[in-house]
Amino acid sequence: MSLIQIATPFNIDIEFEIAGFHKRLFAYLIDLGVLIVYLYAMKYILFSGFGMGEESLGFIFLIVLLPMIFYTFLAELWMNGQTIGKKILRIKVISLDGGEPTFSQFLLRWFMRFYEWGFIVFVLFWGNPYFGYLVLIIGSLISVIFISASKKSQRIGDMVAGTVVVNTASDITVHDTIFMNINETGYQVKYPQAIKLSDRDINTIKNVITQAQKTNNYQMCNRVAGKVKNVLEISSDMYDIDFLEKIMEDYNYLATRE
Repeated sequence: MSLIQIATPFNIDIEFEIAGFHKRLFAYLIDLGVLIVYLYAMKYILFSGFGMGEESLGFIFLIVLLPMIFYTFLAELWMNGQTIGKKILRIKVISLDGGEPTFSQFLLRWFMRFYEWGFIVFVLFWGNPYFGYLVLIIGSLISVIFISASKKSQRIGDMVAGTVVVNTASDITVHDTIFMNINETGYQVKYPQAIKLSDRDINTIKNVITQAQKTNNYQMCNRVAGKVKNVLEISSDMYDIDFLEKIMEDYNYLATRE
């Protein structure tokens, strides 16, 4: 099991388990399978079923090529750092500061997968797809080399974007993000100063709590709680983990009512 220590904005190191190469490979193959099935299904429907030809290339580009090209970027952006393959294998992309990657980080990761675009374009618009497969194989081999050589198992896109792929112990849902649905009638905010924190700060707090519960080691919570109290200039007699959870709740309540 390979571990990585990531320094958070609170100068607290969080320990993550780096996703194994076999998991990343199987996740990639699942995603590739999804794209290939979609490609050939749409190709059959449009060309054989509706008899479309070159005069419809613009429409074909819009409903076939664009979704395939942007699949990885949009999936990771909307699914909290996961694609269908990553979700099945229970791995996800995180930033090297311990939080969820930003829009620009997801964009950089996606851009560095340009070899996949070649595969999609050649297979869709050329009658002979072999050159597209060649581009895909070469690009994939380069990624494998970088993942194997990197201490953090990063491919080129991860290095450029400042991200890493780690294991996640459970399925990702909305509860794994910084957002919490506060529906209590007459909810009372205890720490209004929480709104001074950023989304990235709250995401870090969420990761600290998750890791503490996973490892049964609450020292990280104690240290982060101390940092938050110092930054926000507040005091509390709550247990540190309860304090951090309350900070998250107050932040979500206040942020959704701005």
